[in-house]
Amino acid sequence: MYGKNTMTNNFKKLLLLFTIIVSLPSCGNRNNYEAYFGGEITSPKSDHIYFCRDNKVIDTIKLDDNNRFFVKFDSLTPGMYSFKHEPYYQYVYFDKNDSLMVNIDTRHFDESIVFSGKGNEKNNFMMELYLANEKDRNSCLSVFNYDYDKFTKCIDSTYQKRISYYEEEKSRLDWSNGFDFYVKARLDFNYYSKKEYYPYACALKTGKKINSLIPENYYDYREEIEFNNPKLTNYTPFVRYFTVMLNNMAKSKNETYKIPEDTLEENITKLNLADSIFINEGVKNQVLNTLAFNYLLEDRNIVNHEEFLECFNELSTDDDDSNEIVRIGQAAGELSEGKKLPEIELVDSYDNPIDISNGINEKTVIFFWTSCSKSRLKVIDEKIELLRQKYGEVDFIAINVDEDKEWKKTMKEYHLENACQLRASNFKVLKDKWAFTKINRTIVLNPDGTIKRGFANLMDSNFGQHLN
Repeated sequence: MYGKNTMTNNFKKLLLLFTIIVSLPSCGNRNNYEAYFGGEITSPKSDHIYFCRDNKVIDTIKLDDNNRFFVKFDSLTPGMYSFKHEPYYQYVYFDKNDSLMVNIDTRHFDESIVFSGKGNEKNNFMMELYLANEKDRNSCLSVFNYDYDKFTKCIDSTYQKRISYYEEEKSRLDWSNGFDFYVKARLDFNYYSKKEYYPYACALKTGKKINSLIPENYYDYREEIEFNNPKLTNYTPFVRYFTVMLNNMAKSKNETYKIPEDTLEENITKLNLADSIFINEGVKNQVLNTLAFNYLLEDRNIVNHEEFLECFNELSTDDDDSNEIVRIGQAAGELSEGKKLPEIELVDSYDNPIDISNGINEKTVIFFWTSCSKSRLKVIDEKIELLRQKYGEVDFIAINVDEDKEWKKTMKEYHLENACQLRASNFKVLKDKWAFTKINRTIVLNPDGTIKRGFANLMDSNFGQHLN
């Protein structure tokens, strides 16, 4: 139904070798659960991929000198998995004894993915559906301007076409019930998310609730959703759905829809709604974590996090120190004005360890960058020049969050000389100690090394106020 990229000659050779390997006779009749996973990555961002289930890494697979990987699992439980080549990830479904190869080009990650081997057809179908849904997300904003009848006709028509194609492929491939659960969920939650967003979008335009403009049974589909099914908890289509659903429900409690900013009050309302909807303890905790993380992505929300986290802690039973929200809250408290910046391990381009706490004697701006967003580098460079002209003596420290290989390559390409270039040797420690949640984060230090502003954004138009 949708086009696929052709495989490279190298990948075809690798696939041939893979087919020979997995076709060799083995002891028994494969009543075990052994499975194979391999592939080739063009323009890799690092030297490994992560193989995960439910967002937990179960294997780290190294790339060889030809950017290929291959692993045999002696026993792999059938189900939905994901593979991550950060910052990218995608899903892959394994039935019993599947032997899958994947071809990836990071320059067009999702669009380039082609599966081959035993189990390839169902996974290629899942990718087709994913790309179609993503196209919807990127291009369907206009439908939310339609009146109710036109909107309903439009999204119902798209949904029915995809259901028809899904049923054709399901009949042809005769896939397992386990796979069918996830692929049908992807179809449904894409459709349901549009329905949840429509009242919210229309109300934002008018400033009024529009419950009178939609039928009483508009939300009946919610009754069919398995909100407490643990298999859905970490599945992106479901996460996107419950996020927009709770947003819609929280905003509908207001007399008018506030444009477009989420308030502290609304986000606390979302936590309480989640507490009433999700009964399964594990599912509820994960939903609360997602809501909290989305809220704390905004620096201003981390600065004023106490009331929100107080509500979060009352509702969540996940008080493990490894909980990311707990860590963010603890770290944010250590980044208050006047405190010393917690130490983390940084290295220069020669891999020498650098202790920035001992070398600060001017106002200092610490910002972050990644090779995955090269378009920002020139803009940042220009902003630094303007700030130096206006505010005089200010030191700038650029901290890269990439793997070592990619960092040095980008530095040579872009001649980054307007800031001291360092790299965080352990990204997890950076996240934990500096409450790092997004690449736009900036930290401003006083000349004595104490924190002036722990959560700022270098690209904000009023950023200069932090340098006065």
